[in-house]
Formats: sequence, structure tokens, C-alpha cells
Amino acid sequence: MPKINQQYIAEELGISRATVSRCFTNHPGINPTTRGKVFALASKLGYSHAEKREPASHQRRRTSTTLGVLICVDLPSFERTDYGNPGQELLNGLSELARVQNVRLDLHFVRPEDLHINEPSYAKIVATGRRLWDGVVLIYPFPQSIVDELRKLHPVVSLTEQYGQSPLDCVDADHHRGIERLVEHLCGKGHERIGFFTWRYPVEASWALRRYGAYVEMMTARGLDLRLEDAINVDPRRQLSLEEAHAEVIKQTKAGVTAWMCAADHQAFDLVKALQKAGLKVPQDVSVTGFDGLDPLKGIPRLTTVSNPFHQIGLIGGKRLLDLIHKRFDSQQHILLNCDVVVGNSVAAPKKTKKRSAKRKSA
Repeated sequence: MPKINQQYIAEELGISRATVSRCFTNHPGINPTTRGKVFALASKLGYSHAEKREPASHQRRRTSTTLGVLICVDLPSFERTDYGNPGQELLNGLSELARVQNVRLDLHFVRPEDLHINEPSYAKIVATGRRLWDGVVLIYPFPQSIVDELRKLHPVVSLTEQYGQSPLDCVDADHHRGIERLVEHLCGKGHERIGFFTWRYPVEASWALRRYGAYVEMMTARGLDLRLEDAINVDPRRQLSLEEAHAEVIKQTKAGVTAWMCAADHQAFDLVKALQKAGLKVPQDVSVTGFDGLDPLKGIPRLTTVSNPFHQIGLIGGKRLLDLIHKRFDSQQHILLNCDVVVGNSVAAPKKTKKRSAKRKSA
């Protein structure tokens, strides 16, 4: 095995060792995206730069602020390169904050299946973090038990995930506003039977349920029928595998659904492929929308989606945590950032609407 050091990280990323070193010392000339990639790779390789820089007991105590950054995800999922990486964008925003405020980031990936901080992926880093960290940033959904245990040790801010059972600060996108605009867009195209689709995740994705709640509210407000069979994987009592969920979407599409709202872009990408494999064209036979504004995926129509300001969420989340560090028991805040519809090529008028329009023109 090669020695894991700054030179190795530099070679893996195709940058100079000096650039890697400057990332760890918050040099102002380093691009936040580059810094975020260096932090992510260092954590993956087990290179804990923050721990190495902790002064010995006979030296003067550290005066800089260190934020622990925990990402709850299986690494293959975090590193998918066929579309944009929201987690990396969140990290890039945090790294920008770190540079401006002269803050150190100590980044670690943890496993979704671990439910307590004394379990394998947490035990060592949390023990070390007690003397290193001034606060903790959470990226992606965490088990409620982990959130509760971390809150007893540090000020904590969550990015993109709201925990209703804990008085936890969170910075997130305005899910409701984004879904509202998508429903308006679909209705404007003539869609009436609109389905909702999401995945089953190892840790409950409350962001998906919030987007579903906004969908229910908007469909009700517009007087459109809500059919339980058109809402896939929202009932915790009936969770389908990805293959089963895709099959259910195809079935309901043939039964009359003209558009599917996916809770996230990565779900929509896979769903469009499944529809195409089943012989259904998007958007000619059925429309599909996403949420997050990820880069388009090769081989499928560019999604109509909602842009999610991940970079700004990371930046503002870091600022909020610094506020909490200086005022530990400040009032809890949920900061929701605006998001807009990005019109792509995955939505068209349903076939019946096209036929009606043709009749009107001929008349």
C-alpha cells in the first residue's frame, strides 16, 4: 500500500503538493471546489489533517476553530460521477466559509447503518472530535439516535435534512416552493393525473416526504385527484425495491398517469431509463420532473427540475454553526433558501391535450 500523505493526495487529484498543503492551511488563493475535493479524498483515505495538527500538551493551545463534518453515505453513492454530486457542492460551500473565516474542517464519512456513536464508523472519530471540534456539520440524513447523541457533545447544524424530533438548526432549500412551481408548470401544460415517485433509503429521507407533502397540498389546492396508487414509496408500510417501484410506475402510466414528479433528480434519471426500456418515450408518452438541478445525464432528455442552491446551503450552514459556537443555546433556526424551476425537455403536454388542441384548430 502506498504511503498516504499530501503528495499521494496531490497525485490522485492531478494537482501539486503545494496546492494540497494550501488547502489544509486555508490559503486564500485556493478555489473552494478544489479544497472540497481535497478534503473529501483525504477523509476517504483516512488522512486526518486536523488531528495531525493538534499541538502537543507542552505547546500553546490552539486558537483556530475546527468544525467536524460528518457525511452519512456509502462512498460509492457519494462518488457517482455520471451526474452532479450534491454532497460535494455542500462541501464546496463549507470550504469557502472555512477559507474566509480561517476555520479548519475535519471531514469523515460514516455508515448509514450505524445507529450509535460507539459503533465502528463513529467510535474513533467522535472520541478524537471531543478535543478537536468546536461544532459539527451533518450532511445527508442521519439516524435520529446519532443526532441526539451528537447534540449532547457539540453544537450541531444539519444541511438539507430537517429533524422534527430534535431542536436542531438546519439550512435547506424551500421544498414547498419548489414543488409548488413544478405543479404549476405541469398544470400549465395540461396535466391532471400527476404521480409522485421516490426511493427507499437506508435512513429515512424526510426531505422526500416534505416534497411529497407539498405535492399533496398543491394537488388538493388545484382540485386534482389524489390517488394512493399514484404515490410510489411514500408509505413506510409498503416500501418497494427499485425494480418493483419502476414496474409500478410503468403500470400506473399505462393506467392514465401523464406525468411523474420524482423527489430527486437521481431518481428521475433512473426512472426515465426504466420507462425507455419499457418502450415509453419521455416526454411524448409521459412527462417526468426531478428536484435538485443536477447536470443532465447522457442518453436521456434534459430534466425539468428545481435548482437546489447546495453551495449556498453549505456556506450559510457553516456561518450558522459559527454563530452557535459563540452562543450555544441560541434559538433554533430553520433557514430555507429559494429555489426555481429549470425547464428542460422532459415535460410536454399530455396526448389527450394535444388531440383537443388539434380539434380546436380544425374547428
